[in-house]
Order: sequence, then C-alpha cells, then structure tokens
Amino acid sequence: MFSKDQLIFAVLFFIVFVIGIAFAYRKDTGLHKIFYKGSYKILLGFIAFIGILFLIKIFFKR
Repeated sequence: MFSKDQLIFAVLFFIVFVIGIAFAYRKDTGLHKIFYKGSYKILLGFIAFIGILFLIKIFFKR
C-alpha cells in the first residue's frame, strides 16, 4: 500500500507538524487570553444545541 519511505516521511512530517503547532500555540497564549475570553461559553452552547437536537430525534422517533 505505502512504501517504507512514504511511511517514514509521514511519521516525520506528523512529528514536526505537531511540534510546530505546539510552539505556535505557546507563543500566542497571551493573545488568546486577551481576544478569546468567553469562547468556552460558545463551546458549551454548541454542545447544548447538539444535545437538544439529539433529544428531539429520540423523542420523535418513539
């Protein structure tokens, strides 16, 4: 399916990508605290909305 070299490239790319993302996130944590203060409320709202849709689906299925 994949050659040995392709798998090595994929693993190395994934490792470097994760390290790069972690470095960029650490660098921007100060900005995240300033500009994204109440973002957890939006996440909770989305989770509640999906939960309500799931409950409506169960309720009308019976």
